[in-house]
Amino acid sequence: MNKPIVLNAAELPDWAHGELNALFDMLDLPHDPAAASAFLKEHGAKVRGIALRKTKIDAALLDALPSLEIISSYSAGLDNVDVDAVKARGVRIENTSHILADDVANAAIGLALAVTRDFVNADAFVRAGKWPEQKQYALGRSISGMRVGIVGLGTIGSAIARRLRAFGSTLAYFGPSRKAVDMPYFDDVAELARHSDMLILTCPLTPATHHLVNASVLDALGPDGFVVNIARGPVVDETALIAALAANKIAGAALDVFENEPEVPQALIDDRRAVLTPHLGSGTHETRRRMAENVVDTLAAHFGVPGPRDHSQDHLGNKAVKAA
Repeated sequence: MNKPIVLNAAELPDWAHGELNALFDMLDLPHDPAAASAFLKEHGAKVRGIALRKTKIDAALLDALPSLEIISSYSAGLDNVDVDAVKARGVRIENTSHILADDVANAAIGLALAVTRDFVNADAFVRAGKWPEQKQYALGRSISGMRVGIVGLGTIGSAIARRLRAFGSTLAYFGPSRKAVDMPYFDDVAELARHSDMLILTCPLTPATHHLVNASVLDALGPDGFVVNIARGPVVDETALIAALAANKIAGAALDVFENEPEVPQALIDDRRAVLTPHLGSGTHETRRRMAENVVDTLAAHFGVPGPRDHSQDHLGNKAVKAA
């Protein structure tokens, strides 16, 4: 029996590629655009699935894959995918937002604490030997009771909301539509900012959310407000954010994502009110392994082929985690 043909457009751990190769006839998409075009002309009609990470999926690529049934993405975000074009062709899309939500939410809370309590600068203060000279470090802000606006109440935003409730924060949210949740809803992000002491951004990057947080929103947030971004860099107008910090129009920002990452503006690097991390929201051994497993398992389930093994034991020992 012939195995389904799947296009490999993802850089995954070696063990995941091994499982994919065992289950399917895998075809590696060339990185060079000209080579990829020639490759798809020769092989595209046979491809029924895609293992995806960062490769751009647009209408032109889909036209070269007339038999495509499923895209299994390693990421939560689909900003590299023309979702409308995919849906118009009846192609199924699976991603990993349900898997990485907890670790990304944990990272968001960590960033919120870091920026409001000034942990990064406090660490540098102790390491520089300044504590004996200055007995009392500058006071921070408490997120307990703080008014926090969540921009995008999807899987990740909901996970953040659960954690903030435990801290005693007062919550509200913005999104394209109201959800059945016990939380005030704002249909205008500037109004949410005006109502909030902190904005936590968790929305997908789409044409509608590009530069959603702009100068007007930052003005509405005010000089005592904070921004935490664990969504995508271009959700924030980075130039406007830098200007707002320089003019003391907001109190601080904690950013895990940037407009042109891995390049980070020097103005943000130099500003000690900004906490900066290198897009590590889902960056734990456990979650990254489960994300790769999901790429394999969703393809296996779709095509009805036996899965490589029971993954349930993978997280019970360090060997499995280190293999990720």
